[in-house]
Amino acid sequence: MGGRLASAALAICLLAGNAQAVFAGDTVYVNCDVLRCRSSAEIKDGNIVKNVYYGDKLERVESKGEWTVVMVNGKKCYVSSQYLSASNPKGTPAPAAASGNSGTASTGGTQISVSSDWKYADFSKIKSGSAVLYKTASSARKNKTVCVNAGHGTSGGGSVKTQCHPDGTPKVTGGTTGAGATEAAAVSSGMTFNDGTAEANVTLALARILKEKLLSEGYDVLMIRESEDVQLDNIARTVLANNKADCHIALHWDSTANDKGAFYMSVPNVDSYRAMEPVASHWEQHNRLGEALVQGLKGAGVKIFSGGSMEMDLTQTSYSTVPSIDIELGDKASDHSAGTLNTLANGLTAGVNAFFGN
Repeated sequence: MGGRLASAALAICLLAGNAQAVFAGDTVYVNCDVLRCRSSAEIKDGNIVKNVYYGDKLERVESKGEWTVVMVNGKKCYVSSQYLSASNPKGTPAPAAASGNSGTASTGGTQISVSSDWKYADFSKIKSGSAVLYKTASSARKNKTVCVNAGHGTSGGGSVKTQCHPDGTPKVTGGTTGAGATEAAAVSSGMTFNDGTAEANVTLALARILKEKLLSEGYDVLMIRESEDVQLDNIARTVLANNKADCHIALHWDSTANDKGAFYMSVPNVDSYRAMEPVASHWEQHNRLGEALVQGLKGAGVKIFSGGSMEMDLTQTSYSTVPSIDIELGDKASDHSAGTLNTLANGLTAGVNAFFGN
């Protein structure tokens, strides 16, 4: 009997004269939008090791009343006990919370699928997935929706081709797909950082942090991807943003390996491209959004590459009818720790505020 209880991972011990439950590796789940893992059992600047997210599974080591010790990347971290659940909460909306450990100024998200009636939707080849629209609960509502697009993360997307331009003309610049091509990968798999981390995982981590900051600022947020895989190609993502958001920000890192800094993909200064719709009606807005984001990043102390932009003919830009930008936050040699992602999210939020005049 006693052996079975021990194998059930619960033991009672005495530490400093106080009875305390110790959990030898049982599983708990995050039951809020974002939960901060800290290096010490206190709320203060500088002790956040990592953010974990709604439905994430954690190994619980020890319970200390308000704080629970969990294993994160092989290290013991402290999280707020009240935001943990013994069962997986996935399938129900994440509860809003407000504290130094967790919190989103939001209501539960609403799934949004691509409508076949939407302009350019018929150019998409992968569109069975859904984005999620979150409404801010902030009293300082901006009445603006920001589409946050965590780049890559569509299983099978690299083997499917979509039309580069809605009018069928060839690409005018190189990139993942070379100049002159009329079709490109529906969604590329992305690069791998020098430490072995997939770019898609980092774009998702940043998207989650940025979502929190934008909601707190009073923006609604359309999240294109909230998990490792979403079945939405680049055209589907763009069409969702066109119809449900006021701007579209796609998060990426470049494939070079010299820690080049951040920049945005600007609209190529090619007459034929800028004359093509919907580019002709929106390219100036795209570039203005990119400039605002780069200035926000610069103000947050982020390294900026060259003049902060690089001309690129992108599928996203070619189909966008709202201000839309691909922002490259560095490259495969760049740091992507939790602290750096938080700084990047601060800079991007400042850029969004500047763009909308807030």
